[in-house]
Amino acid sequence: MQNPAGGTPEMTAQTVPTIPSAAPVAPAVRRPEPYMRLQWTDSLTGAVGYLVVHTLRAGLATGGTRMRAGCTVSEVEDLARGMANKTATFDLPVGGAKGGIDFDPKDPRAVEVLERFCEAMRPWIDAHWVTAEDLGVPQHLIDEVFEKLGLGQSYHAAIRRAADPAATLERVRSGLNAEVEGGFLLGDVIGGYGVAHACLAAAVSWGQSPAGTTVAIQGVGTMGGAAAYYLHEAGMKVTTVADAAGTLHSADGLDVPALLELRDGYGEIDRSRLPAGVEQLPRNAILAADADILVPAAISYAITPDNSFDVRARIIVEAANAATTPEAEAMLAARGVPVVPDFVANAGAVAWAWWLLLGEVDDTPENSFDRLRTIMHSKVALLLSAWTDQGVTPRETGHRWADEPAAVTAPVVIP
Repeated sequence: MQNPAGGTPEMTAQTVPTIPSAAPVAPAVRRPEPYMRLQWTDSLTGAVGYLVVHTLRAGLATGGTRMRAGCTVSEVEDLARGMANKTATFDLPVGGAKGGIDFDPKDPRAVEVLERFCEAMRPWIDAHWVTAEDLGVPQHLIDEVFEKLGLGQSYHAAIRRAADPAATLERVRSGLNAEVEGGFLLGDVIGGYGVAHACLAAAVSWGQSPAGTTVAIQGVGTMGGAAAYYLHEAGMKVTTVADAAGTLHSADGLDVPALLELRDGYGEIDRSRLPAGVEQLPRNAILAADADILVPAAISYAITPDNSFDVRARIIVEAANAATTPEAEAMLAARGVPVVPDFVANAGAVAWAWWLLLGEVDDTPENSFDRLRTIMHSKVALLLSAWTDQGVTPRETGHRWADEPAAVTAPVVIP
């Protein structure tokens, strides 16, 4: 089974948020030193891997493991910082970390490289680092590696602390593999579902109905695909999507479920079987799509100073981690285009994982969807209210939340 990727009046020109005369700018980039950095070199392939723990709370940090050719330690540091912001913003009792491997995930040796990386990081994986899927590393694959290492599942460092580890492992597996409408699994779609509702919350803040809102999505893997699916289900018109092979467009709206059925294991759509009426465009055309909302859901640093002026959307909702560079975000803010930051928009996956670990949700999808939808709409509404009323960028507001996390020093109690 492939992962899916995740009434008010229609907005008029007069109902677009008014931008203060003193255009807001993104806050200065803060670069606090991470708690710890580790670097590993694979003796067989020369692949280089990194683990960066930005914050450690109650002895734990959480963050996925990505694999891509060209991955750097500075990239992993940025992602670990973003994870720390996510866990603090959603009041999770854990710090932020990230793993990254500079290697092509399509290389036939990639799985073996991932196995050796996890073995090298075993002391942290055993006791402190709760990891999961990320770019180039699907959840089923990292779980297979953990199983091979005798660790059961990638949430191992938290599960082993549980009062009943076997029961907690069963709850986690049941939650991840709970079937949801569309033939998908809950663990595959929950992050994209949160992104979709960040987009829907933006439309609500404008007084615009889903049916009157258009969206363009860069990337249709786990996160972007699920976001596209749930936006389509909510009635929002997904006019443009992009994968590594290029951009697909239909002004009348794409048949998202049909396109998702055409994806391969790398989230790329088979062009030979496209539905009629789908226009094929160059890959970089996605950023200039004429849509209300742009969702970068593919790679980090997708929106830069060089291409930020191509953006025509009214708002950017980050589904990919670190999708917009700080300089590009400042330039967008000066043009009146806010960015809902990744550590809010795409944090649904990590928040849900910890709700599941803590026994606050179970394998009933409706419970998880209801909780995440309510929280996401509340947070995005506050971000955009501060933007329109006070000229404070969403990232700056989010950082204020993240800078004041609840103190967690005692051991985390996992049932």
